[in-house]
Amino acid sequence: MPSPLFVPLPDRFDPGIPPTDALRGFHDVLRRRRSIRDFSDRPVPREAIKWLVRCATTAPSGANKQPWRFVCVADAGLKHAIRLAAEEEERAFYASRASEGWLADLAPLGTDDHKRFLDAAPWLVVVFKLTQDDDGGRVYYADESVGIAVGMFLAAAQMAGLATLTHTPSPMRFLSDVLGRPRHERPFALIPVGYPAADCRVPAHALERKPLEQVAIFDPA
Repeated sequence: MPSPLFVPLPDRFDPGIPPTDALRGFHDVLRRRRSIRDFSDRPVPREAIKWLVRCATTAPSGANKQPWRFVCVADAGLKHAIRLAAEEEERAFYASRASEGWLADLAPLGTDDHKRFLDAAPWLVVVFKLTQDDDGGRVYYADESVGIAVGMFLAAAQMAGLATLTHTPSPMRFLSDVLGRPRHERPFALIPVGYPAADCRVPAHALERKPLEQVAIFDPA
């Protein structure tokens, strides 16, 4: 096996302030993010969506295979087709697929099988996970890699002042059919992107976050 080529780190990012200060400011942006279901019709430029995808695809991935595809939809007819197919799956979910416990956990969010936001948001970004690369080669840690990329997409949107929602109807195979994607691409997440409507409301309980002491363990203490 040939030795891998390594080069000196070409670009060492330095925010110019101590890391704690930099992270405090970043946290202040991220803590304001909410999952939005009431979108304005205010347009979002195509170039902004391109930059969101560029940001997302800076994510690390297993063996640098980059096993993701971002399908960005602005066409009203196509968005409506996605909504109709999503609502069909959601009706089945709420009627029979979801357990009583799951429905009870969802109740405070006020969600149901009506997904108006899929028409209203100016963009729907459908993230697909590749089960092999486009040349038929293997990919590694695809779920983890795509999950990291989605997180970076959401963070980038928040930094840009854009609202998002992670919508994951189950099953999501209909997205492959509606969008005509090949079999080695599997739907991972559907992300509406836009601006909140003027009268947008969010669940009060979703504003709460578990305290650091409950989610982080430092060893040694």
